[in-house]
Amino acid sequence: MAAIIPCHYCVSLTPKWFNSNTTHSGRLSYPLRGLRGFNARCSNQPSHHSEVQDNLNEKSFSFKKCAISIALAVGLITGVPTLGWPTNAQAANSVFSDLSVLISGPPIKDPGALLRYALPIDNKAIREVQKPLEDITESLKIAGVKALDSVERNVRQASRSLKQGKSLIISGLAESKKEHGVELLSKLEAGIDELELIVQDRNRDAVAPKQKELLQYVGGVEEDMVDGFPFEVPEEYQNMPLLKGRAAVDMKVKIKDNPNLEECVFHIVLDGYNAPVTSGNFIDLVQRHFYDGMEIQRADGFVVQTGDPEGPAEGFIDPSTEKTRTIPLEITVNGEKAPVYGATLEELGLYKAQTKLPFNAFGTMAMARDEFENNSASSQIFWLLKESELTPSNANILDGRYAVFGYVTENEDFLADLKVGDVIESIQVVSGLDNLVNPSYKIAG
Repeated sequence: MAAIIPCHYCVSLTPKWFNSNTTHSGRLSYPLRGLRGFNARCSNQPSHHSEVQDNLNEKSFSFKKCAISIALAVGLITGVPTLGWPTNAQAANSVFSDLSVLISGPPIKDPGALLRYALPIDNKAIREVQKPLEDITESLKIAGVKALDSVERNVRQASRSLKQGKSLIISGLAESKKEHGVELLSKLEAGIDELELIVQDRNRDAVAPKQKELLQYVGGVEEDMVDGFPFEVPEEYQNMPLLKGRAAVDMKVKIKDNPNLEECVFHIVLDGYNAPVTSGNFIDLVQRHFYDGMEIQRADGFVVQTGDPEGPAEGFIDPSTEKTRTIPLEITVNGEKAPVYGATLEELGLYKAQTKLPFNAFGTMAMARDEFENNSASSQIFWLLKESELTPSNANILDGRYAVFGYVTENEDFLADLKVGDVIESIQVVSGLDNLVNPSYKIAG
């Protein structure tokens, strides 16, 4: 199975107990090539701290990132517990900023919100409606009906922003989508009035469902602001299957050994605006029924992974070439109109850059690849489950190294119940298939 995490910071560091022949479900994992003999640089023995510090000064690399990288590499490749590091370990004169510097404000963890903010639009008026509606989630964390006082303020702010900015919102709609956008805007306006009444009636239980409905209207209006596809895919990738927009799939999984859950349908939104090659590759494979009947091949509480076909191949074999079809690493940075291809953000020197599609949400979906080959992804996919001190939102080492291309937006909590051997009965495209260009599955018949 394709590995997920490399360790570019560490030289000659492999735990002695690491076995490069470790398998998952009978499939060989990529070993940590180039790593030899674990030593004190990534241990948690305080007595070696001064020596470690000297080595860090000499080599000018980040101890913390080295430790995190090794820990995640081992954890994701072998499924064994991750390593810790000294709480007093500090990196001196590191070429990389401390991870905490990368966090700017509370991280957004809701998949719907991440997808809304990832849209290639610039309309302040609709964002000012969106924000207070999203803030209702925080307000509802207050116990009892007291939460409704805070919710009421959120709703009034959203209502006021919509009334003041309505003309600007309408002017931001793409001409070809204006009629639909105006219709959604009317539904949003009426829905906000209904939510105000719900709050006045002190009906706490009805708030969250209504909030979800209103945010769907907001997302629809924002999607109607996107006029065409915002950039040209590089020429070398233009003939690949490309998703030029958004699409959604339903993944139905048969749960084998859970008496409380026999099957579950996961709704996944794929973002072709920020990952057209990656999303297009996946949709093309879905249309080929590549994943239908495939087992979950890894479920260790940190990630759920699948996509490794039977046989020696570790990816999709294109029948037209009889070779493994691979795609480039594809990452979009905040503030940029188009993705970067074939390089990690650290390789580009973009150490503080934030990605448009971060590993913030439970159920973030990304491509697995060979840890030392950026452009080796093919068919193996994974969903990140666990946020921990190793992978805090907005500051983890997965961002900028692995191509995120979607989020599970419904039933994502049940991903944690999946186990190795559970079967993907089917994955079906439920919307957005018309955004797929160059579909190879049609050529294959």
